[in-house]
Amino acid sequence: MIDVRPVRSYWDRKAFLDFPLKLYKNNPYYVPPLYIDEKKIFRKNYFYNQTSESVFFLAYKDGKLAGRISGILQKAANEKWNQKRVRFTRFDCINDVAVAKALFDAVEKWAKEKGMEEVVGPLGYSDMEKEGLLIEGFDELSTFEEQYNHAYYQKLIEAQGYQKDVDWVERKIYAPKEIDPRIERIVPLIMKRERLHLVQSNSIQEIIDRYADQFFDLVDDTYKDLYGTVPFIEGQRKDIITGFKLLLSPYYIRLIVDENDKLAAFGLCFPSISHAVQKSGGHLTIPTILRILKAKKDPEIIDLGLIGVTEKYRNSGVSWAILLEIMKMLKSGKVEYCETNLNLEDNLSIQNNWDRFENKLHKRRRAFIKKIVD
Repeated sequence: MIDVRPVRSYWDRKAFLDFPLKLYKNNPYYVPPLYIDEKKIFRKNYFYNQTSESVFFLAYKDGKLAGRISGILQKAANEKWNQKRVRFTRFDCINDVAVAKALFDAVEKWAKEKGMEEVVGPLGYSDMEKEGLLIEGFDELSTFEEQYNHAYYQKLIEAQGYQKDVDWVERKIYAPKEIDPRIERIVPLIMKRERLHLVQSNSIQEIIDRYADQFFDLVDDTYKDLYGTVPFIEGQRKDIITGFKLLLSPYYIRLIVDENDKLAAFGLCFPSISHAVQKSGGHLTIPTILRILKAKKDPEIIDLGLIGVTEKYRNSGVSWAILLEIMKMLKSGKVEYCETNLNLEDNLSIQNNWDRFENKLHKRRRAFIKKIVD
C-alpha cells in the first residue's frame, strides 16, 4: 500500500530532509546540501515565498518512508516567460515506479488546482539552486553546487510521461601544459585599450562591500535569457552573500573594473567542499568547518561558479582576461582540475571557451516536462 502525505509537522519536515541522507548512505559520489540551508525551505518567512508557492509530499510504502517530492509555483518565472508551469524539485525515491507515480500524481494534482498547464523539473526556486536530473556521470563525484541521483530516477520520471525539455553538460577542465603566449600577450593590450584592470583584495568582506550590488546586477543581465532564470530578489541576495562568506576565498574571485571602479566582468570559482561535507551529512559540525577551511586554503578541485561580462564589453575580448585567470588558478597550488558545473548544451558561446583547455565532458543533466492539461 502506498500513502502520500503532505508535510505538516516537525517530524514530517525532519523526515523530508533526512530521507536522501539515508537513501545515499555510503554512496561515494553523493554530496549533501548544508542541512542548515535546506531547513529554510519550511520557514514561513523564506524569502522565495515572496514570488513562489510550495508544497511538499512524503510517500510511504507499507508504512515505511519510500520517497519525497516538492512542487514550486514560481510566479516570477511564469510571468517572465509567459508560462503556466509548476516546477518539481527534491525528488528522491526508492526504485519503485508505483511510489514515483504517487508522488508525481500529488504534485500534478496540486498544479492543476493552481490552474497550471505543465510540470517541469527538477528545477528549484531559481537557477541558483540545484537543477537538472543527472543522466550521465553516475561514477563522478558531485559538486556541492549540484545534486546527485541514482541512475534509475530517469526511468521513474519518464514512466510518468515526462520528456526532455533541456540538457546541461558539465566538464572537467585541466590546466594547459603551457599557457598560450598569444593569450598572455593580447590580454594586457585589451585591458589597456578598454581602460580596465583586475581588482586585488585579500578580504571577502571588502569585495562584498564594494561590488556585491554590481555583481548581482551583472549576473541578472548576463543570464537573463537563459532557461528558467528569474531576477534576484533582496532576500536571495543576502542569503547568497552569507554563503559567499563561508565558502569563497578571495584568490578564486576575479573582478575586472573600469577606471571608475564599475564592474565590467567577473569570474567566480569555489574551492570544492564536496569531501568536506560528505562525512557529516551536510551538518556544520566543528570537524566539518575545519575541513571546509582546509579546502578553501589549498583545494585540489575548484568548482566554476559563474562568469559574466557586461554588454558593453562582450565583444571586446575581455572574456579572454577571465579565461587567462582561470588558467593561472589551475596551474597554482595542487589544483587537479576545475568543474564547470552546468552549461546548457546549446550555449555554444560558453562551450567553445573550454576548447582552450584540456577538458572532459563527464556529466549530463536534464530537465523534463509534461503537459497536464489537454
